[in-house]
Parts: sequence; structure tokens; C-alpha cells
Amino acid sequence: MIAANGQISQLIEGRILNEDKYADVHLTLFLRNKSRLASLANNSRVTLVEGSLDSLDDLKQAVDGQDIVFVGVVDHTSDNHQTQNVVDAMKSTGVKRVIYTNVLGIYDEVPGAYGDWNKQMIGKGLSSALKSDQILEQSGLAYTTLRLPWLNDREVKYEITHKNESYVGVSGSRKSIADVVLRIIADSEFLNDDSVGIADPATQGEDRPVY
Repeated sequence: MIAANGQISQLIEGRILNEDKYADVHLTLFLRNKSRLASLANNSRVTLVEGSLDSLDDLKQAVDGQDIVFVGVVDHTSDNHQTQNVVDAMKSTGVKRVIYTNVLGIYDEVPGAYGDWNKQMIGKGLSSALKSDQILEQSGLAYTTLRLPWLNDREVKYEITHKNESYVGVSGSRKSIADVVLRIIADSEFLNDDSVGIADPATQGEDRPVY
């Protein structure tokens, strides 16, 4: 897991380490400062790796031998070198399956007043986010892009939409995003080669996020 100290990443980590159905899953957690996850340092199912998404060598070390790579941060770099580094590291180490977080709106898939508000808020970040998704689509890897809504801390409730479908809902919970990632971990074919939107359908029609 890359950016393993993020809120969604920590939700995924907690469920994997505490739910019986994931008892055979070993976590390699990649972050800039591994002391932030010091509470997991002595867990026999956890390996902490310190490094940066800006370093190809760091990423090669982290992904080598993994079954699935989850990237819990959106690539807003001007040249998308972070996404490219992940792709290059995976190809060089023979790892095939990647889940990469992104933002909603990159395909103009968010209708109405909320879609207009979202474009204004994300602004130029939409172009780099779109390029990140395109790099993954063209990479030859088995990829899933998660186009995240504006996030809240509610319980699990979501609807998944696919590329070229209108986004349903305007906000969703971090627990919902974690749940989708865990479904992919349980079944690597789930949402394979897809760019998906995830949100609480009950928030459809709102013109601002529901926190």
C-alpha cells in the first residue's frame, strides 16, 4: 500500500488485520516516514517501507513480490511522474494488479450544479488527474482507477459507476472507498481494467458535498 498513512489506507489496513477472511494477507506499507505507523512495526503480517513516490528505486523496492498495489493518493504532479513511476516499478518487478485513487470529474461525468462546483474547486488539478488515469489505461497493467467523491466519515453506502456513465451521488464515505478496495483484494477480477466512480446515491442532486 502506497501512501499507507492516509485515512482510507488506514481503514483498509485495520480491516485486513482484524477480519478473519483476510488472515492470509500480508501488508507492505510504503510511506515517507514509517514512524507514523509505529504501532504496526511489530506486527508479523506487516512490513513497513520508507520512501517516496518521486523515487522509482524506492517504489521498485516496495512493490517487488506484491500481488496487488494500492496507491492511496491522487497524482497531481505537473508531469504525472508519480503514476509513471508506479507503472514502471510494477513492470520492472513483474507485478500486474494496481488500484489507484483519483478524483471525480475528469471525464465531465458529474452533472448539474455540483459538477460545475467541482470543476471550480479542483481546477487545473483535473487535467493531471485525467492524465494519471490515461497512463494507467495504456500501461498494460490490470488496473482500477477509483474516482473518489468528496469524502465524509459516514458508514458504508455506495453505488459504483463506470467510465462513460454519469456519476451517481456527490459525496461518499472513506469507509465505502475502503470497502471497494477490499472487494478487489478478495477478488482481483472485480473492476479490473476499469475507471469507476463511487458515491452515496442518496446524495444525488446536492450542489455541495455532504459531510
